[in-house]
Amino acid sequence: MNRSLTEFWRRRLTLFAMCMATFMTSLDLTIVNVALPSMQSELHMSAAELEWVISAYSLSLAAIIPASGALGDRYGRKRVFLTGMVVFVIGVIACAVAWNAASLVAFRAVQGVGGAAMLALGLSIITETYPQEQRAGAIGAWAAIGGTGFGAGPVGGGILLTFFGWPSVFWINLPFAALGIVCTVVAVRESRNPRARRLDVPGMLLSSLGLVCLTLGFVESSDRSWSAPLVAVPLAAGAVLLLTFFWWERRAPHAMLPPALLRARSFVSASGIYLLAYGGMSGALFWVTLYFQNVAGWSVLRTGLSWLFMNIPFLAMAQFGGRLDSRFRASSVATWGILVAAVGVFLLSRAGTTSFAVSALGYVLYGGGFGTFVPAVTHVAMRDVPPGVSGAASGVLNASRQIGSSVCLAVLGTVGVNATVSAWQGKVSGLDGTRHAAALGQSHDVGGGRVLAVVRELGEPFRRPAVDAFLHGYQLAVAIAAACTAVAAGLAWTGFRQRTGRARAGERPAPPVEEREATVTGDGPRRRSR
Repeated sequence: MNRSLTEFWRRRLTLFAMCMATFMTSLDLTIVNVALPSMQSELHMSAAELEWVISAYSLSLAAIIPASGALGDRYGRKRVFLTGMVVFVIGVIACAVAWNAASLVAFRAVQGVGGAAMLALGLSIITETYPQEQRAGAIGAWAAIGGTGFGAGPVGGGILLTFFGWPSVFWINLPFAALGIVCTVVAVRESRNPRARRLDVPGMLLSSLGLVCLTLGFVESSDRSWSAPLVAVPLAAGAVLLLTFFWWERRAPHAMLPPALLRARSFVSASGIYLLAYGGMSGALFWVTLYFQNVAGWSVLRTGLSWLFMNIPFLAMAQFGGRLDSRFRASSVATWGILVAAVGVFLLSRAGTTSFAVSALGYVLYGGGFGTFVPAVTHVAMRDVPPGVSGAASGVLNASRQIGSSVCLAVLGTVGVNATVSAWQGKVSGLDGTRHAAALGQSHDVGGGRVLAVVRELGEPFRRPAVDAFLHGYQLAVAIAAACTAVAAGLAWTGFRQRTGRARAGERPAPPVEEREATVTGDGPRRRSR
């Protein structure tokens, strides 16, 4: 009896540790957004440097997730997961004491390295801990708590920043991390896969360096011309590195991106959907946060609370999504969910020219649409994937979300800043020499929405031109984010619809529910170690 009770609590504590890890990684995807204007003001950061605060974290997640799964299989999942937690905590502390923009960006990358290990292995550890008949419930609890972290970020950040400085959005992770580390040490059993695939080091390096170079080129293009060495060279190097990566993956003995995945239509479509949808989300939320705090003058608390219009529908529909999947075609659920989200983003792009009621409706549609299509896309993603590469597929699927968040944010940030600066230059072109030079010197502040800084330097008459210039860039960038989301809807309709038809014609049926649910993140189910 005591032995049974001990096993019961071991499983519960293991699940709790995995939930804490997922909660923290999700929390840090959103809580930092509401702190961006505070960081911008205190650390004197440009709009491009603010983009790097988000992109450095996402890029590290994207680059390290596939490698973390392979390392955990080979050297022990508990060992690698616990190492990831410790690295994450080190990154959190370092971010909280960062003294300038460069140090903050570097430490955010360290955070991402630790977060990647937790994301890649959390679900695998749950799969190893729970028997098949209890696994679905455990995975459901893990996914729900992870979603809570995503939703709690903006609200929690708003409350913290009302009473404390921006470092508080990092310090808040420490209690959760301490609980997670203690429970992992006490309860989680070590497991590994002796037949695990080898780590594709060349592929990991090529893809990571290629993504970093592309992001660097796009971010720097907001401050420099496209022909500038710091823009042209990274973009060219990134393109060459990624082309070399795809060439290598077709020949590598243990490819990070097995050729079988490229033949899996539903999987390729799902990866593209995640890249576009999460890219649009990251770009839209970046610009929305700058608008409401810097331009509209909202407090961080009011900004964070406004996100409840998005978070509550997201969580509600994410819980309801499984019922929709069982009653309607996955292609229809995913397509309509993404289209609703796209309409929501478009309504957000009209902020500044419409009442907040329109933006609130945009939040509701965006959150509800996102919560609807994510479960549908996740469940369909692995249908064409051969069982032997399910671990690699899960890593690539999760990496595609982070790639979208980082690279697409860099692109949308560049588009918005360039459009804003161009509009500002047009508005001040009629000034005389001295005043014209002073106005041009405020281009970076206008690009980041720092209207008060512009007014302090140039005077009250320049407030309206600065706001109008920012809104020009803001509306263009967020409208493109809406277009990216709409393109993702088309990809869902064409990529998933054909697969559904083939399945009805008698092809291989979808894998068991627990296998499909295990692709939300991590490396998917594996054989239990003996």
